[in-house]
Amino acid sequence: MLDVNRRKDGSIAGASTVAMATLMAATTLILLPRKAAATPVFAQQTGLPCGQCHENPAGGGKLKEFGQKFQANGNKLPGK
Repeated sequence: MLDVNRRKDGSIAGASTVAMATLMAATTLILLPRKAAATPVFAQQTGLPCGQCHENPAGGGKLKEFGQKFQANGNKLPGK
């Protein structure tokens, strides 16, 4: 059986500290800024494959020159 340090009132010593640390860690993970992810919506809208804009043919990651121009143009194809 687990040997737990109990206080006189029956509560477990350090339980509130563990709960607070868990809450802080969860909050930090939720609020951390994340890198933007590719969306297949653009491929659907343009009719182009993800690899047209991305170095990875499956999409996501570093953009090719075409993808950088697409992004700079407000995610619209040139001339549209």
